[in-house]
Order: sequence, then structure tokens, then C-alpha cells
Amino acid sequence: MAHPSPPDRLEVAGTTFTVDRASRDDVAGIVALLHDDAVAAGRESPDDLAPYLLAFERVDADPAHQLVVVHDPDGGLAATLQLTVVPGLSRRGTTRVVVEAVRVAPDRRGGGLGGALLGWAERWALARGATLVQLTTDVRRTDAHRFYERLGYVASHVGFKKELTAG
Repeated sequence: MAHPSPPDRLEVAGTTFTVDRASRDDVAGIVALLHDDAVAAGRESPDDLAPYLLAFERVDADPAHQLVVVHDPDGGLAATLQLTVVPGLSRRGTTRVVVEAVRVAPDRRGGGLGGALLGWAERWALARGATLVQLTTDVRRTDAHRFYERLGYVASHVGFKKELTAG
């Protein structure tokens, strides 16, 4: 496990949020946020945390990954995302950070927290030598597309996924 640094703070519309590395205790709340989404509800299962806890241990043990949680002043989970540092040869040896699983709690959406969190993630990436941040979003999430475009992200590529099964 990478040693956690002191939590950061985000000031959004007069509210102070805490940004920190996720702990095992955050997993149930993260899974609930992942599940609270029309696109992901069919593939996430908050009733069985075992696979998520195993995945958390793998993510937490790898220093290239940062699973981030944002707590509101009362300690409630307000948002989450996962960051992965990917060094590469393309783009003249660019180090990039991949942003995954961005979720904001329903009662916190539309208030600026998502944009503030992405800004925090960009600063986190720069501090690790990254010169590019990239993310993908499901083609059905048109509101998310507009959100990322407002933040300066450009739909520059077409992404593909293929589910794998053993055998």
C-alpha cells in the first residue's frame, strides 16, 4: 500500500470537502455510488462486496493507482474517482493519467464538486509528471460528455472494450 498523504481540501460553493485516498472502509460507499447510475446499475452489485474488496486490495497495493474519495463536512461520501499513472513511449515518452469511475453523489451533483474534483485530479497528475489526462465515458452518458467538454476535455478518440472470459 502506498503511504497516504494528508488529505486535501476542496472549497466548493462555501462547503469544504476532504479529498483523500480511499480506505477499505470506503468500499461499500464507493460501490453504492457506482451502482447509482442507469448505465452501471446492471453490472454493479452492492449486495456482494467480496469482489470489490479483493479489487480494492490490488488497487491499493499498486503505487500507480489512486482510488480517491471526497467526503463532505459531515463525513458522508460525496464523490469518488480512480486515477492510474501510465508511463508510455508514445507522444515522445508522455506520462499520462487515466481517470476512471468518476461519480458524484446525487445530492451533490450540479454544484461544482465534479469540476473541482477533476481540477484536483489534474493537479495530482501534474505533480506526478503527467502531461496528459485521459478518460473514457460510455456513449450513452451524453450529460457526462457535455460536462467533460465544459472542463476542456476533447473527444479525440474512439474507444473499444472487449469483455474476456477464460477458456
